[in-house]
Amino acid sequence: MSLVTEQAIAKIRQGRRLVFTNGVFDILHAGHVDYLERARELGDLLVVALNTDASVRRLAKGPGRPINSLEDRARVIGALRCVDAVVSFDEDTPVEVIGRLRPEIHVKGGDYDAETMPETPIVRSYGGTVVVLALLPGRSTTAVIERALRPPESED
Repeated sequence: MSLVTEQAIAKIRQGRRLVFTNGVFDILHAGHVDYLERARELGDLLVVALNTDASVRRLAKGPGRPINSLEDRARVIGALRCVDAVVSFDEDTPVEVIGRLRPEIHVKGGDYDAETMPETPIVRSYGGTVVVLALLPGRSTTAVIERALRPPESED
């Protein structure tokens, strides 16, 4: 699955409970999969909004990020059984796409505080719910990159 339009999401939604999450999802790891599977369990459809490459660079995720292009990230995330659709956004936050899709549930990882997220006011304005899910300890893209770059330990 690659990126879809918001109109395509409206066609598949058909009154079903939409769960929405967003992020970079640059190098897929067990923490991402666990998070997305648990997010999907909260409703009938899971839509994942990916930051465009330009917005990832503005987020200052680190040198050389994103490692994978938007198209590649969309292909990988979209291949997960728990993901029903993938969209992208170029803004610094997904507030605009949330306003158009109006998901019943907006999900973020445990490294966020629902009360300080810029998405929370719009989600609550139409009666939606914001859910923060705990993350698997020790699983992060930054940790994966650091492990990959670390020289192997010698066997001496």
